[in-house]
Amino acid sequence: MIPTIEWKDGRVCMLDQTKLPVEVCYVDCLDYKTVAKGIKELWIRGAPAIGIAAAMGVALAAQEIKARDFESFYKKLMPACDHLAAQRPTAVNLFWAIERMKKFAKAHKDAGVARLKEMLVEEAERVLEEDVKVNRAIGEYGAQFIKDGDTILTHCNAGSLATGGYGTATAPMRVAVEQGKRIKVFADETRPVLQGARLTAWELMQDGIDVTLITDNMAGYFMKKGEVDLAIVGTDRTVRNGDVANKIGTYTVAVLCKEHGIPFYVAAPTSTVDLDMASGDLIPIEERPTHEVTDVFGKVRIAPEGVKVANPAFDVTPARYITAIITEAGAFHPRDIRKLKNYAKRSKA
Repeated sequence: MIPTIEWKDGRVCMLDQTKLPVEVCYVDCLDYKTVAKGIKELWIRGAPAIGIAAAMGVALAAQEIKARDFESFYKKLMPACDHLAAQRPTAVNLFWAIERMKKFAKAHKDAGVARLKEMLVEEAERVLEEDVKVNRAIGEYGAQFIKDGDTILTHCNAGSLATGGYGTATAPMRVAVEQGKRIKVFADETRPVLQGARLTAWELMQDGIDVTLITDNMAGYFMKKGEVDLAIVGTDRTVRNGDVANKIGTYTVAVLCKEHGIPFYVAAPTSTVDLDMASGDLIPIEERPTHEVTDVFGKVRIAPEGVKVANPAFDVTPARYITAIITEAGAFHPRDIRKLKNYAKRSKA
């Protein structure tokens, strides 16, 4: 698995995923505004990876600040935090990571500005390290639902490229393979940005996992033929009643699974769980640029000039369609996801 993002030589080194699978290209982000640009323009995407980028963006912003006392330092840090938070509205990890960095700064305000700058970098690196461990735990809990010989459907990219490493939805697949289970994967292409085609198919091939790429509108066909045993997807936000927001088209997959009696699992690190939000109806849905629909990678026009376009980046899958939500704390029935409130308290203790 190639690194998605890392802190290196005083800068944030970010894999530009818009160039995959044709080119493996890293961008050196020398300031927080470049990190924010990377989040906005999908150089980095996937809720956990966005959170890591945000944490590193805050740490990078801190290095640029000239201040002698904490109050001045913190005041100058806030515009950078606000700028990073404004880039994408749906993935709760973005806001979670920024709040974590702000709380960390306040908790260590007596360290001195110079030392605090170093500590913020260390904290951002911890966000990355913790994410890899979380994903591995999700894999251990999720692999129990995969039997030898199963074919798994996944949508969008919730693999190592969407995280600090190992992936969320792909983690159970990787652990299942390590356990000696023979599996196959159907990867939806995931229009309009094609994360499934460009990213999921590519990284599963890199790992030697048997993957077949299909278009989004083929999922029902293969389900009806009995060729899909279960579906595993990621999530950008899971709310208190068990609803989840994930890449557009996930809701369609869930409804098709329900119709065909196929288990539908969601891999959700607890950092993506938003227990302050009561239901999926309240989740803000990002509307992305129209050219993503009308053009292929901004190069080839596939729609008539002047046509009206809608391009919501996410949809919400109601809890009733979800078999289980798999977290690093275990697998939960959607209605029990609120129990994670106690887990969060223990984790912070």
